[in-house]
Amino acid sequence: MAVYLDIIWALNFMFDSLLLYLTAIILKREVRLWRVFAGGLIGSVIILLVFTPLNAYSGHPITKLLFSAAMVFTAFGFKRLRYFLKGLMTFYFATFLIGGSLIGIHYFIKFDFQLSSSVMLASVKGFGDPISWLFVLLGFPLAWHFSKRNIEGIEMTKIQYDSLVQVLIVIEEKEYRFKGLIDSGNQLYDPISKMPVMFISIKDRLEQFPQEIIKIAGNPEELILGNESIGGEWEHKMRVIPCKVVGQEHQLIIALKPDRIVLEKENEIIEAERGLVSFSLQQLSADDAFQCIVHPKMLTGISKMKPDAKVS
Repeated sequence: MAVYLDIIWALNFMFDSLLLYLTAIILKREVRLWRVFAGGLIGSVIILLVFTPLNAYSGHPITKLLFSAAMVFTAFGFKRLRYFLKGLMTFYFATFLIGGSLIGIHYFIKFDFQLSSSVMLASVKGFGDPISWLFVLLGFPLAWHFSKRNIEGIEMTKIQYDSLVQVLIVIEEKEYRFKGLIDSGNQLYDPISKMPVMFISIKDRLEQFPQEIIKIAGNPEELILGNESIGGEWEHKMRVIPCKVVGQEHQLIIALKPDRIVLEKENEIIEAERGLVSFSLQQLSADDAFQCIVHPKMLTGISKMKPDAKVS
């Protein structure tokens, strides 16, 4: 059987380098490309050992662990033990992520090739089936890109989750609960009272709100121009606030003064001392992860621990 050692070595060198680069992306570490390629070069040496008298040791788990440690050390260096071990564990995570993606793609599209001849499973038996090699050549970059995009998506979800709070609004002795996103970019205040403004979407919950609030959310322009009225009691709670949005220099919105605004964040309950609420029929989140945009100033109110909060 002919063994195309140069091709096998080149592929492993490329794959190892890409895995180290993906590790750097996951850990948010700045790394020089020459160090990534140097680490990949060290990893590819294990393929050459298969054709030497050290063949019996090349497939041993300790040998693979030592090569992996050398690759991570070459790519990221050694600052302290925790730093190094985190890089090593993340490198294995990236390897299993890519390998699992390839195996999943294989079984999904049912390519007819033997996994034992796959480079990704480190079994070298010659050039192998051209179809399987073509699958690896095409599948690895796709799996790498898919993994990178999903890791970035997970990070964004975590950042967004850390900024979410439970919001309780009390109007006319009725309680309404929402998921809120703390947005530092929301710096809208009532110019007269200097109260911060929160935006709430009631698009999918119209049956829970009185007609007055639905009218404010749906036709604020008619109320501002005086073409419609919602009654003296509600008009007493209304505030007309100028704001700027993308594409429009000046716009007027209607906000209401609720009886209470309570924010629940982790083990903390915050009673906003002052604040206004602007209702809208527009959906604020495409995936409905939150229904309101919370002004960061509202988090400076009176704070207390939840009764069931655990104190470490």
